[in-house]
Amino acid sequence: MGRCHSKLPQVGKPLRPQQKDLLKSYRIIFVMGGPGCGKGTQCENMAAKYGFCHVGLGELLREEANQATVRGQLIRDIMLKGLLVPTVGRSPNIVIVFDCSTETMIHRVLLRGQEEHREDDAEDIVRQRLETHYTLCEPILAFYQQKNLLRNILAEDAAENIFAKCCSVIDSLQ
Repeated sequence: MGRCHSKLPQVGKPLRPQQKDLLKSYRIIFVMGGPGCGKGTQCENMAAKYGFCHVGLGELLREEANQATVRGQLIRDIMLKGLLVPTVGRSPNIVIVFDCSTETMIHRVLLRGQEEHREDDAEDIVRQRLETHYTLCEPILAFYQQKNLLRNILAEDAAENIFAKCCSVIDSLQ
């Protein structure tokens, strides 16, 4: 997430030198957590309040996975196995991590799957996504913790209370 600006490049296109300089000037906030922890909801709320540009990686990947391309099929195969799709990008200014119990995340994802009919929200895939999340994200979280960039937020509470905690973290950056 970062402030929106019309001069930012479209996703998937190589950055020109002046675009790289522009990107360096933006505050970047990574939001991490398991499936169903509330990342999407809270990112939308933060984008609305602060005028941030929310780039939802999962949404972009699902869109790409639906394309009839070799890359789209590869991404689709990875996602349906419950694995993480590798990404690259600039380092964040802060990393917000939503901590949530496995039971809560599974419950939320299954409800979302019924409402949105997302293929990757089936229970067996969700359990694999959670296992992958815990296995692969631990070293990433440890890395950002060592750099003192990690901010943990308990995400078991009501959405408005979680949002208030997010706002406290963002306001501390000002």
